[in-house]
Amino acid sequence: MKILLVFDFDNTIIDDNSDTWIVQCAPEKKLPIELQDSYEKGFWTEFMGRVFKYLGDEGVREDEMKRAMISIPFTPGMVELLNFIRKNKDKFDCIIISDSNSVFIDWVLEATNFHDVFDKVFTNPAAFDSDGHLTVENYHAHSCTRCPPNLCKNVVLVEFVGKQLQRGVNYTRIVYIGDGGNDVCPVTFLKKNDVAMPRKGYTLQKTLSRMSQNLEPMESSVVSWSSGVEIISHLQFLIME
Repeated sequence: MKILLVFDFDNTIIDDNSDTWIVQCAPEKKLPIELQDSYEKGFWTEFMGRVFKYLGDEGVREDEMKRAMISIPFTPGMVELLNFIRKNKDKFDCIIISDSNSVFIDWVLEATNFHDVFDKVFTNPAAFDSDGHLTVENYHAHSCTRCPPNLCKNVVLVEFVGKQLQRGVNYTRIVYIGDGGNDVCPVTFLKKNDVAMPRKGYTLQKTLSRMSQNLEPMESSVVSWSSGVEIISHLQFLIME
């Protein structure tokens, strides 16, 4: 019987947003105003597709983007946390559900040697085309009204847990580690044994705090964190129970 750890990527594993970080590869490290203004709420993935096309058209190549991506620092204590999980893989399964893309996450996990910690990564699929441009697609289509059209993290989590159950893997609890607005949906569906772990001072934590003030029901416990070391302490407590 294992615990399932669910991680967000941007501002959770890495200490920045991979999509906005890549802009430093652009000429003068900024995007043209008309490109910036082309973003429509809820259509971030399409916007990033245009950003990647612009970078490609400006002659920014794969190796340059990769260098930028792997220079993003990890969140405080995250290296220690991932090493702790690696040492205790008999007790944890570990997945990433992220609104970044498969190329960026692969680069970071490969460069830091943490691929083996994660059993599965769910994110927007990306690839370089024959012109050397990075292209990105929506992860899936769904009918959740709370989430952007390219990704509902709750749908992904429920499907994964269901598939694992069919394979005979039943988790004692889910621990969800995230920071952003798109982590609210999966967190509100957690059950009473589960643990929501929002990063202190970020959107998820502020939203959950507002929900508890409004007495909106939430079954799971909530433990906020600033460093991965605090997450280790809580996981140690859970596996001793």
